[in-house]
Amino acid sequence: MNPDAVTNVDHVPHGGSEDTSRLDFSANTNPNRPPGVAEVYESALSDATQYTDDFSAFAQAAASYVNCDPSMVTPMPGGIAALRLAIAVTVSAGDRVFIPEPGFSEYAREVKLQGGTPVGIAHDAVVTADTTPDDVAAVIICTPNNPTGDLIDPEIIDTFRQRCVETDTTVIIDEAFIDFTDAASMAGARGAIVVRSLTKMFGLPGLRAGFAVADGTLGDRLESARPTWSLSTPAAAVGRYSLTQDEFVRATRERVSTERERLRTALETEYTVFPSDAPFLLLGVDTTVSAIADRSPATKTAAVDALLAHVRDNGLEIRDARTFETLDAHVRVAIRRPHENDQLLSVLLERWVIR
Repeated sequence: MNPDAVTNVDHVPHGGSEDTSRLDFSANTNPNRPPGVAEVYESALSDATQYTDDFSAFAQAAASYVNCDPSMVTPMPGGIAALRLAIAVTVSAGDRVFIPEPGFSEYAREVKLQGGTPVGIAHDAVVTADTTPDDVAAVIICTPNNPTGDLIDPEIIDTFRQRCVETDTTVIIDEAFIDFTDAASMAGARGAIVVRSLTKMFGLPGLRAGFAVADGTLGDRLESARPTWSLSTPAAAVGRYSLTQDEFVRATRERVSTERERLRTALETEYTVFPSDAPFLLLGVDTTVSAIADRSPATKTAAVDALLAHVRDNGLEIRDARTFETLDAHVRVAIRRPHENDQLLSVLLERWVIR
């Protein structure tokens, strides 16, 4: 981390409501958890009285989950920590890094903390033939992208990765939401660092478990820079267990896919609904005020503010997506259980007014 950059970089806003009285659609975490995780956590507490840096069992489970060699896995306390480590071993002060826009706000923040310069590229154009990676240290790709939700064809990513190998440009691939698709992971591909989180699929954001995957020199650099005791004993135990719960993953994918399509069909009558392969939908709010002649930024802002207030008045929370670069009249909603999604639809499809 670059000491000179720290004072000029702030924390960025994220979804997730601390008001437990509200039904939270702002955070993209699974509302369900694998059965048995509480017992696994409890049994691991007896071993938490000792230091341990042996995460071989966790690494084996992670490797089986993403289909790579266990030696390529670097255990970390969550996806954010894995992302920071990936950027730290590839970006130096003054380096330029391509990041997707709109995209996860932590990408720009972490690049800046290293003293680098984030360069925004349209999220669906990062891996196209027009993108030239020869003058950047790294390129960050998120698939499915947050907040838009669209999955990038793995073959297109792989072709782009091969071009980056030729220019010695590291490709950092955030696969936080790929669990919700049938797409294969890029874990272990040459010249790439894959970042994974257990937060989204397994509904355990407070556990802080994740990992990075890289081969060769990149993998060696990750392991060398990894903090000692980088994962807690209970997190490693629950993480290892969760990664073996194939039926839970299958059932979650099926529920999310079915419910996402149901919400998309209902909401597209009132909102611009972006195509999504993720457990959330990005909604354009400005179409809901199409009858208003004034299409100024102030009107769009007022529309989003009014919708957020309407949702909160009805006991729900959704994500204000205006914090994402390039979005000015958007919200994001998570896919939850069917009866909860019914509540969301009821509220979003009600008449609400700009205040």
